[in-house]
Amino acid sequence: MNRHTIRLGRILGIPVGLDYSWFLIFVLLTWTMAVGYYPAEFKDWPAAEYWIVGAATAIMLFVSVLLHELGHAAAAIHYKIPVRSITLLIFGGISQIGAEPPTATAQFWISIAGPAVSFALAALFSLLHPLFTGVAPLVGLTTYLAYINIALGLFNLIPGFPLDGGGVFRSIVWRITGSMRRATLIAANVGRFIAYLFIVFGVWQILVGNLLNGIWIAFIGWFLESAARGQVQQLVLHDLLANHNVSQVMNRHYVAVPDDTTLRHLVDDHILGSGRRSFVVERGDRVVGLLTLHHVRGIPRSEWAATTVAQAMIPIEHTKQVRPDTELWAALEEMDRDGVNQLPVMVDGQLQGMLSREDVISYLRTLQELGAAAGPFRGR
Repeated sequence: MNRHTIRLGRILGIPVGLDYSWFLIFVLLTWTMAVGYYPAEFKDWPAAEYWIVGAATAIMLFVSVLLHELGHAAAAIHYKIPVRSITLLIFGGISQIGAEPPTATAQFWISIAGPAVSFALAALFSLLHPLFTGVAPLVGLTTYLAYINIALGLFNLIPGFPLDGGGVFRSIVWRITGSMRRATLIAANVGRFIAYLFIVFGVWQILVGNLLNGIWIAFIGWFLESAARGQVQQLVLHDLLANHNVSQVMNRHYVAVPDDTTLRHLVDDHILGSGRRSFVVERGDRVVGLLTLHHVRGIPRSEWAATTVAQAMIPIEHTKQVRPDTELWAALEEMDRDGVNQLPVMVDGQLQGMLSREDVISYLRTLQELGAAAGPFRGR
């Protein structure tokens, strides 16, 4: 989760967060329900009641979205795929799945789990509806939630990445062709085509006078197109990094500092002096930890003079590590899974170098300039 996310807690061991953009859609949805939908469907409620039920509707919609995402997460966990986080944001929710599904079957069930939860919620709210006859606010709330969960499930089944239907479509193409790469490319491009249809339809709605609806539809299309294009770009990056490994990219000229160095000395002489952001901590001739700028920022400035790097570092045995012969794409996925920007490269407990995200990006630029002509790794 990034700095634009409010942490809500953990469910099934998964961190759940709320993106700041959620508050915008919460206000807009509450306003739409309170001044549009409920007054049109239910007459003569007190004005405050429209706003209370409108706010409750907005909250319950995002509870529904959270349960939808938990459906994906539970299916991923079933296939032993880590789930890094769930974030609720302006367009719904995103589950950060830590790895690609191992099979087409796993892809299918992980993708279909979210819409299945939405349809189950729609059925549940429909069953609750008769129980609240005579209590108009609850009748209105359950009616809308049944409708919106059906709409959420159906919308997500549109067969284009990054929607769930795109994942289902990818699983089918994957099963037919036997190639996850080809299936991903086809599903992502279908997703881009569908996104352009949304944009065109949204623009048409604007031209015929439906300004607000048109803007929303076009905006959703733009969002979907960006996400689908990101899938294609990720595939291109994967292809570029294929047959390359960590030893080609790692930096052997890392900066090592003694474990008794104070943070004040480190900042003044190394960080401000050279712009370095990560350091290896040594005790004698042995590597004992890793220290980054992020760890330094976690210590109050007033304590820098009395705090040593050994007190602020991550012990080397607690860090994620890679070997020089690790595939570069696998190392990059490891960084993404753990939310880190660098990894120590170790062999039999000995540090061989450091791999940073900046190193990988620089290497990618070189490969792109060469047209990926560098070929398979032959050593360095």
